[in-house]
Amino acid sequence: MIFTSTPIAGVQLIQPEPVADVRGAFARTWCQREFEGHGLNAKLAQCSVSYNAKRGTLRGMHFQSVPHAEAKLVRATRGAIYDVALDLRPESNTYLQWFGTELSVDNRHMLYIPEGCAHGFQTLTDDAEVFYQISEFYEPTAGRGFRYNDPAFGIRWPLPDPIMSDRDRNYPDYVTPHSHQVA
Repeated sequence: MIFTSTPIAGVQLIQPEPVADVRGAFARTWCQREFEGHGLNAKLAQCSVSYNAKRGTLRGMHFQSVPHAEAKLVRATRGAIYDVALDLRPESNTYLQWFGTELSVDNRHMLYIPEGCAHGFQTLTDDAEVFYQISEFYEPTAGRGFRYNDPAFGIRWPLPDPIMSDRDRNYPDYVTPHSHQVA
């Protein structure tokens, strides 16, 4: 696997290195030793799949709060998505910055998103399927999110008028830990 740092601290773009012959190709998409060797969380608690029927579907921006914070490895196993990692770690030098990239069945790229980052994606094709490897078990009471178009982040999504759940569309705006309201 080829690990490439992104502009967001700890977020890695990972490319499998296929070995091809007359039968097709074989590539490793997970190796605990390689992930640990790159300083990434290699714990694997569960895997999930998201199927999305329509182009333009947007899911996000999701994360789990401490002590259930999770690292994710995300890839498209069908179709294509625009995948986004958003740094919500106040101590990080990339705090409130985001990184987006296309993940597709054709390019086979994966995005590693560390704990403390929110995640979201928008489908670029109909019938897109997304496969997640996740470091922590899902804990409904720890599930959090922020609005996909919150001006505090300025995420540029590729397609207008996204298809979304009411929950995702109505997430609150982000308020920095250091901000305060004046009455």
